[in-house]
Amino acid sequence: MKPTDIVHLHTVGAPTLAPDGARAVFSLVRPDLDEDAYLGSLWSVPTDGSEAPSRLTRGDRDRAPVFSPDGRWIAFLRPDGDKRPQIHVLPARGGEAWRITAHPLGAGVPVWSPDSTRVAYTARVPEPGRYVDVEPGKEPPRRITSFKYRLDGLGFFGDRRSHVFVSAPIDPARDAGEPVRVTEGDFDHSDVAWSPDGRELVFAAARHEDRDVDLVVDLWAAAPEEGATPRRVTDGTLDAGAPRYSADGSTVFFLGDRLGDDLTDFVGRTTAAWSVPADGSAAPRRLTPEEDPRLSGVPEVTSEGLLVLAERRGAVDLLLVPFEGGGLREVLADKAQVQSFDTAGGTTVAVVSDGRGSGELVVVSESGTRPLTSFAEGVDPLPMTELVAHAEDGYPVHGWVAVPEGEGPHPVLLMIHGGPFAPYGHQLFDETQVYAAAGYAVVMCNPRGSSGYGQEHGRAIIGAVGEISARDLLAFLDEALKDERLDASRVGVMGGSHGGFMTTWMSAHHGDRFRAAVSERAVNAIDSFRGSSDIGSLFPEPLYGPAETWVEQSPLTYADRIDIPVFIIHSEEDWRCPVEQAQRLFVALKARGAETEMLLFPGEGHELSRSGLPSHRVARFEAILDWWSRYL
Repeated sequence: MKPTDIVHLHTVGAPTLAPDGARAVFSLVRPDLDEDAYLGSLWSVPTDGSEAPSRLTRGDRDRAPVFSPDGRWIAFLRPDGDKRPQIHVLPARGGEAWRITAHPLGAGVPVWSPDSTRVAYTARVPEPGRYVDVEPGKEPPRRITSFKYRLDGLGFFGDRRSHVFVSAPIDPARDAGEPVRVTEGDFDHSDVAWSPDGRELVFAAARHEDRDVDLVVDLWAAAPEEGATPRRVTDGTLDAGAPRYSADGSTVFFLGDRLGDDLTDFVGRTTAAWSVPADGSAAPRRLTPEEDPRLSGVPEVTSEGLLVLAERRGAVDLLLVPFEGGGLREVLADKAQVQSFDTAGGTTVAVVSDGRGSGELVVVSESGTRPLTSFAEGVDPLPMTELVAHAEDGYPVHGWVAVPEGEGPHPVLLMIHGGPFAPYGHQLFDETQVYAAAGYAVVMCNPRGSSGYGQEHGRAIIGAVGEISARDLLAFLDEALKDERLDASRVGVMGGSHGGFMTTWMSAHHGDRFRAAVSERAVNAIDSFRGSSDIGSLFPEPLYGPAETWVEQSPLTYADRIDIPVFIIHSEEDWRCPVEQAQRLFVALKARGAETEMLLFPGEGHELSRSGLPSHRVARFEAILDWWSRYL
């Protein structure tokens, strides 16, 4: 795989099933280097496999399709002339789509009412004189009065809150009427769902008084009417989201995290499935274990329980959670990652990625899976070999090694993931494939601090992040280097975000193990991160501990020990780990004559390597390969 081969890495979006389960509709998106954009449309495939997938819409940026409960319509998002996503409706039997929203900043994913007559959604509402028909540099000044005022990838949001809307009745014979705005106030709302009788909406929001100094997000319910008064469903102790009603409407199921006594302790917490009476008459009840697994995605209610996604040892499995909790049942569990799914009419489909492709749609049954799509082309991935090492205290460290073709010995890259509560896993990862195809053995693992191995594993690094993580990383590297095809004398270290933190840390504390480093979108100085990051007001203490320890734990403190060449990569509009983190490291190294370069990407945020402009993603790969060619 070469850098420009990212154009072959397609993304199959979350599927939607017709009510009888006979047909699945999904978006198919690929990076396009000519347009320097991500282009895609909606596709359709019968779930019995009787026909190949076929393109359903003409738009080149269509996504997020959802079948109406009666099967007549498909609602989806398509950008308007100003490139803002608006909800469109397409007849399921074919025909032309028409637009039903016209929000100045676009609309969110549609959610059909049970009677298929309306859709609920969220949309940002700009303050007068902002964001619309005005140059950004000529807007009036912003008066900031809260800790939480901007978000990476979005920007300032206090002057464009996200509110719940309900569309006018769907009618292809007339123009779309004005939507009903359900929520008001200085709050952001998300994750809308309808009650089975259509009389109520449930959604997630932080509407409580202390929302600026804690991480609580509650579930709220309101009638789908203008100016409705929301009532709180959960009890103000959780970070809750992704709600779904039970079939009889009496219970709301959701995913959520405990937050500790001070309601800010989020590090390594295992997201669980919960239930709560829809009228809020009792406290939420946890349905899955506190220790493991960590759930994700949006649950779906079936006759037997909740279908959920669960992180487990680098895999993402599809599990069934009984309504009363207790034993979890595996529906789809393999060395792969389930990205999304839907179930209807006795049929379940899922988008599954493994080491051979970036994700295909399959039908899930008790006997296994049956493929419905095969869009992979242009990339022949090198295999990743699983490995388990043991740290000096005997703790097992799980990961993978990708080895280039040929006898070697090959130069080696120790690659460190971000988070830290995140995993590498069973998937086709463009970073691994590009570097391995260029001749580098790629070593990657999930040290303590990673997710998917239980809560104790995730929280083990609190207060000693660099020290504990480094033990596991070096133990895994040593185990990998026992392979004679790997050249222990030519090793580089690299990573982004928390991986960048660890790359800078390793360069200073274990520089004798490496020839060079690539530190990307890193946290280097915890003190300034606290004041400059979009999550800085609540992030440092739960992970790094008291402020008096931050100097000792900051990689920047040890910059005078770094004697290997360091390549610093950052995005100019990164608000998660702001660019000052890169600048401070660059200046510290440059001022003492150390070998260093800094590569800055304009217009990009923290997610550059995953969703930045295709041209920037290619340029980043090429720059990294150039750096390694010089030093390894």
